[in-house]
Amino acid sequence: MVENRPFAQFMAYLTLVIGVLVVAFPVYLAIMASTFDAATIINGNMPLVPGDQAGVNYPRALFYGGVHAREPVGGMMLNSMIMAMGIAIGKILISILSAYAVVYFKFPFRKTAFWIIFITLMLPVEVRIYPTYKIVADLGLLDTYTGLIMPLIASATGTLLFRQFFMTIPDELLEASKIDGAGAFRFFKDTLLPLSITTIAALFVIQFIYGWNQYLWPLLITTKSSMQTIVIGIKKMITTTDALTEWQIAMTTAVLAMVPPVLVVIFMQRLFVKGLVETEK
Repeated sequence: MVENRPFAQFMAYLTLVIGVLVVAFPVYLAIMASTFDAATIINGNMPLVPGDQAGVNYPRALFYGGVHAREPVGGMMLNSMIMAMGIAIGKILISILSAYAVVYFKFPFRKTAFWIIFITLMLPVEVRIYPTYKIVADLGLLDTYTGLIMPLIASATGTLLFRQFFMTIPDELLEASKIDGAGAFRFFKDTLLPLSITTIAALFVIQFIYGWNQYLWPLLITTKSSMQTIVIGIKKMITTTDALTEWQIAMTTAVLAMVPPVLVVIFMQRLFVKGLVETEK
């Protein structure tokens, strides 16, 4: 039994509260700044209470955009949503199928294939950025959703996650499926997929946020303003001269950029946590 120590509990909660305040204050500041005009923000006297310009800033950012972004934030959010959903779904499909093949099919160099996949964890996008860009450019996929999504959908992390989960499934389930006359596809569809829901949810949340926050790859392969993502849009709104930066629109865009990832985490929180910590399936 853990001994009840009031002082230790107080210090733990105090540390937690301080940490939350440190992390949340910049977010709160951005939300407050999105409700004021540019002059109030630039002069450095912005109060920490909501202003009266939210009804002007948010519609303008969503449907008209800033001077330097040249595109409405609504269009940039749509591009980011398509990219994030495509990357998340693509990574899940490829990861679960590759893990299924590695665990349940016997073929030469099976373990070698898995370790080759695993080694790619040491090769971030920056290392293979030039050959990847060259291939995408040669295929004519610049300024396309396919070019944004396809090079990023392979996932060694997802393959490892599904492989470790599949290895915990009792062999009796496979034998029972064979007795029932189920083939490889039916066993995968009727047995493995339902058992993998929490793992799929956890991987979806991680990969959606990964795709939504992508900056370097969209910056390289998009030249049209209509194809830029919201992360690139925020950067383009901030100029080197504070007087020219529409800070109220930049802060509004930053707040809007936080909404989809936060909603995904909130709505999938239970499945996300179970997928990461549950050991008995």
